[in-house]
Amino acid sequence: MSSTTAALKDIHLKVSHGMSVAVCGTVGSGKSSFLSCLLGELPKISGTLKLCGTTAYVAQSPWIQSGKIVDNILFGKEMDRDKYDKVLEACALKKDLEILSFGDQTVIGEWAINLSGGQKHRIQIACALYQDADIYLFDDPFSTMDAHTRSHLFKEVLQNNLRLKTVIYVTHRVEFLPTADLILVMKGGRIVQAGKYNDILNSGTDFMELVDAHKKALSALDTVEASSGLEQTTSEGEGDIGTTNGKVQIEENQGNESGKVDDVGPKGQLVQEEEREKGQVGFSVYRKYITTAYGGALVRLIVRAMILFQSYQIGINYWMAWGSPMSADIKPPVGSFTLIIVYLALAITSVVCVLAISMLLGIAGYKTATLLFKKMHLCIFRAPMSFFDSTPSGRILNRASTDQSAVDMDIPYQVVAFAFSVIQLLGIIAVMSQVAWQIFIIFIPVVATCS
Repeated sequence: MSSTTAALKDIHLKVSHGMSVAVCGTVGSGKSSFLSCLLGELPKISGTLKLCGTTAYVAQSPWIQSGKIVDNILFGKEMDRDKYDKVLEACALKKDLEILSFGDQTVIGEWAINLSGGQKHRIQIACALYQDADIYLFDDPFSTMDAHTRSHLFKEVLQNNLRLKTVIYVTHRVEFLPTADLILVMKGGRIVQAGKYNDILNSGTDFMELVDAHKKALSALDTVEASSGLEQTTSEGEGDIGTTNGKVQIEENQGNESGKVDDVGPKGQLVQEEEREKGQVGFSVYRKYITTAYGGALVRLIVRAMILFQSYQIGINYWMAWGSPMSADIKPPVGSFTLIIVYLALAITSVVCVLAISMLLGIAGYKTATLLFKKMHLCIFRAPMSFFDSTPSGRILNRASTDQSAVDMDIPYQVVAFAFSVIQLLGIIAVMSQVAWQIFIIFIPVVATCS
């Protein structure tokens, strides 16, 4: 890599323990790249980077795990109730948890659709705060919050709870800059100004441009709020009808919201635990499986081929027992040539039956697996977005990989092995009933007792 492609250039900085460093600048000036460099996420071309202690990072886009809120905050740490309550208070999460039906036990979906952007950021900040790291990096997490919440978090988190920690935070809010021990003004991947707020306020044009732009934005926002307030006053003066309609609309919306909650189900959680059936699989499931391909026609052919194979095996044993003499003094009923020819004919026929069973099993198993896979794909593609919001992607991938592999490879052979064992058992019983039927006098009571 050449130096012309470097995202950051000429960065010389030393931050002591307990310092609060604010990073500001225009869009694309390299603020987020600066934090990524501190985390080691950017490849280093030259220079030296040293971090002493553990690091906690709060990204600009909140990263939330699919799980309970309390698990997202603890992030593998053991529960310390006093510390946990202090973190919730500092991150203004207690009121949000009171609104949720299950509090901090609420399960967050894979895309966290049941949380607002501000709630996601506050959970992420709470997670970082609970880790009690030595260095904290904040990539403008306050941008998605309202002014009151933003001021509360900045005061409670950065100024109170982290006052003894090393904090480096990116911000576009000028009101968060005066309290910083060091302000870095970035432009084009370089630090163009560094110092305290009052020292750099009049020392250069870059920082002055940021302050002036912020003041103009606040003035425009105040103008818009004033005009909207005037329009609201005018509409209220026209009569009580607008107010009454507003009340009715609010009640209807509340009713719809409560209806949505009821639709979730008795458990109420967005993401439900995967249900696992217990007990034996019903015969209807196997019946549906074996009749999926060609209406079960190939299964009937497979069963007939198994019966023929078992019959030929019994025939081979009977032929060899009948055709072979018990001793040299007894004349064999057939010649050796005839005995061998009949034996070979029965053996070749048995091999043909085995080949037919294997071919039919492969065709039926492949066709059944293909049809079931296509049905699953069709259901996934036609599923509403709420299905993907409440179903983890890992669960869907598991259906299309591990479970589908079982349908492709395991189930056909297990079904055939079971059917073949049953046919063998029936063949053995048939032979025993002709040769040594007396054994059933003992066999039947023993089986009845064991069952």
